[in-house]
Amino acid sequence: MSDVTSDSASSTATSNHAHGVSFAEAFWVWVRIAALSFGGPAGQIAVMHRIVVDEKKWIGEHRFLHALSYCTLLPGPEAQQLAIYIGWLMHRTIGGLIAGILFVLPGFLSILVLSYIYVIFGNASIVSGLFFGLKAAVLAVVVQAVFRIGGRALKNNLMVTIAAAAFVAIFFFKVPFPIIVLVAGFIGFLGGRSGSSLFKMGGGHKPGSGPVLSDADSLLGEMTPPHARPDLAWSFKISAVLLILWAIPVAGLYLVLGPDDVFTQISVFFSKMAVVTFGGAYAVLSYVAQQAVEHYHWLKPGEMLDGLGMAETTPGPLIQVVQFVGFMGAFRNPDGLAPLTAATLASVLTTWVTYVPCFLWIFLGAPFVEKLRGNAALSGALSCITAAIVGVILNLAVWFALHTLFSTVRTQTAGPFVLDIPVLSSVLIPSLALSIVAAVAMFRFRASAITTLVACAAIGVLWKALVG
Repeated sequence: MSDVTSDSASSTATSNHAHGVSFAEAFWVWVRIAALSFGGPAGQIAVMHRIVVDEKKWIGEHRFLHALSYCTLLPGPEAQQLAIYIGWLMHRTIGGLIAGILFVLPGFLSILVLSYIYVIFGNASIVSGLFFGLKAAVLAVVVQAVFRIGGRALKNNLMVTIAAAAFVAIFFFKVPFPIIVLVAGFIGFLGGRSGSSLFKMGGGHKPGSGPVLSDADSLLGEMTPPHARPDLAWSFKISAVLLILWAIPVAGLYLVLGPDDVFTQISVFFSKMAVVTFGGAYAVLSYVAQQAVEHYHWLKPGEMLDGLGMAETTPGPLIQVVQFVGFMGAFRNPDGLAPLTAATLASVLTTWVTYVPCFLWIFLGAPFVEKLRGNAALSGALSCITAAIVGVILNLAVWFALHTLFSTVRTQTAGPFVLDIPVLSSVLIPSLALSIVAAVAMFRFRASAITTLVACAAIGVLWKALVG
């Protein structure tokens, strides 16, 4: 693309492929991150942080949190967009493309295979056992991720208070995620302008949070690489290319097959989702479920939960559940094709219109966000948003625990106050026991996420085979 010339000019300045990180090494690092990206955004971000910041030391803590805060403001899966951002920082456009594609690929292939099994074999005991074991392990992975991200982002009591307030707002009062982000950002903007160190990214001190890698000590350093500086010509050109790639299948299907064809409906509906999915997957999945079940009739009510279970227990973004929705929609409405052929094509189409916009948002905005990295007001806003995100992720962990460990959860309301209360008699003892085993393995014995997931999946299959 248009950055080829600037890339070659900047290669000398960045010396030996982004300060000693060869492209081949980076490729296999992103493969590893993608393969381990279980547990939704909290777990994925934790895995990325552990490998990119703690282990490889590519970028420092401040830069990582700055990029994460920007990605949480965008529609779409923030973990995948963070991968694009870091890949672009390290190896320019090609690095961002490779990181973003690899982050999605394992989840796409996993859900495609599970979708085949789902429609061919249905509720076979081995399949239900697999999901049973994985759900219990994922709960432990998400809880661990809350501790890891919180330990890094909540550096003083003010940030802890903001995280707690965000949790209370979303869990007890169902305040929409965008409002929480806006309020947190406004507070941080004012605090950053005041010059208080409490609002700096990594400002203050929290005992026991462990050593933090500074930007200056990272391989990339604290300066902005030449290719990461704002270039309006490059931003507009690559954005135009991505817009065309996004629009071609949508417009083509609309013109050739008409607005009522299932493939046209899938492309238009999930293109709309790509620009409104603020607040992570859970914030939009209720609307997706409602439209897919009640309006388009692509799914039956219980099947959306099965698809969510697939996405929660496979690597990659949780929003990948939309692939299953598209798969089932085309499987039931194959439009003259073999059902599995139509479903496979719909899986590719859904994934395409969901993720191409993610590259657009990063390549268009990241250079300007990098330029503002030292801006005190912006830094304060992003630090408070990051703290609020910890509270939101905690809310997701609690929500997941309620629906993993109990078969019945009742909602009590009193004015604006809303509380989900589990029916204690509906506790799922096997799920509770396996979740405790997974938590002990990870917190006490430091078992890796992938080891815990594989072990719990095996236990789940064995349990269903013995008990039924």
